[in-house]
Amino acid sequence: MDASWFAPVMAYCERLDGSFWAEPLNAVSNGAFLAAASVAVLHERRGDRRDPAALVLAGLVAVVGIGSFLFHTLANRWSMLADVIPIGLFIYAYLLLALRRFLDVSSLMAIVVTVAFAAFNLSFSALADRVLGQSSAALSNGSIDYVPAVLALVIVGGASAVSGGPARRKAGLSLLGVAVLFLLSLACRTIDHTVCREFASGTHFLWHLLNAAVLYLLIATALRFRETEA
Repeated sequence: MDASWFAPVMAYCERLDGSFWAEPLNAVSNGAFLAAASVAVLHERRGDRRDPAALVLAGLVAVVGIGSFLFHTLANRWSMLADVIPIGLFIYAYLLLALRRFLDVSSLMAIVVTVAFAAFNLSFSALADRVLGQSSAALSNGSIDYVPAVLALVIVGGASAVSGGPARRKAGLSLLGVAVLFLLSLACRTIDHTVCREFASGTHFLWHLLNAAVLYLLIATALRFRETEA
């Protein structure tokens, strides 16, 4: 592997050097993802019907936690990919499930929309740079990359809330509520460097804790809807 893949990444307020435990809160807080995945599996197991899609999502949440732990301890370029790739996979997998389950979109159309969203998501940061005339990633501490996911939550949640019976409306409102929590978690991610002087540990660990809750609630919403529709 090229030496550049091992180049250190000093991305967060808590990290002051290249040592393994330079980000203790950011590292340990990834346990929240493992807890969220475990609770999601227990939720699925307690239901009357098996839900393989929910278990796949729970597995991705666990991988998110492991990848993020690697990044906040090893803090180099390859571990950064171990952090961001599982998050992207969860986003796309959940959108595909949400289109099928909450909006009853055909499998083919759901795949087409998900692929189109992935293309939009991957190009969004560059588009934002052109609009702002400067690095949107630097301005937002990288949080700009998650704006499309928020938009997807709001659109699918809003469409679900107005498109069907009580179960679908409840699921839609739940997704909208999760979108609000997601925005709060993004705020914690964004201000990490800004608060360094007042709060030496930064706020990135709060992003982990809140985002773990977001991912669990998304899975729980899918499980409850399927149980209700059974």
